[in-house]
Amino acid sequence: MEIKVTNLGKRYNRQWIFRKLDYTFSAGNAYAITGYNGSGKSTLLQVLAGAVDNSEGEIIYQVNGASLKPEKFYSCYTLAAPYLELIEELTLEEFFIFHYSLKPIIPGLSIKDVIEKIELHDARHKQIQYFSSGMKQRAKLGQAIFTDVPVLFLDEPTANFDVQGIRLYHHLIETYSKDRLLIICSNDEQEISFCNERLDIIAFKKI
Repeated sequence: MEIKVTNLGKRYNRQWIFRKLDYTFSAGNAYAITGYNGSGKSTLLQVLAGAVDNSEGEIIYQVNGASLKPEKFYSCYTLAAPYLELIEELTLEEFFIFHYSLKPIIPGLSIKDVIEKIELHDARHKQIQYFSSGMKQRAKLGQAIFTDVPVLFLDEPTANFDVQGIRLYHHLIETYSKDRLLIICSNDEQEISFCNERLDIIAFKKI
């Protein structure tokens, strides 16, 4: 999987969030998008995902060298972010049943396995509305990381995590994301220490 952007830019009204971005994101690499809070990291991530339209430039998605229509890209990625809401009326198990009815789970794993691996076995029948913020973040990472897709977008992935949660995050990334295209928005070194490429969005805030 490859995402190639050329002269990419996004603006709201007259304000450019970023502009003149040329970059290629390739499978097997982990990329960190950095920049101060409010600089546009999340906006860039959503533009790459096709959730927000770009104002100028081009995004090309390729799978095994063949171009993929932008409207088909949704089936190739998952996204975990603090601003994405869970279905709080569902139990954790019901949430995963619903999610994995829409996108495939990693082969060889079951929903029970996923719940075990994010260390929420005792909460599997509990409604998500009663979860702590850290538990909700584990659920978000679980649905993202254990979905069988080539691209993984993460925005501040350890938000609300304690030391044990951060340790779990690194274990899941190391174990289940090696061959994927991984893009992470963060300024926190403990979230992006393993990224082999970094893109500072501040360099593309041009008028």
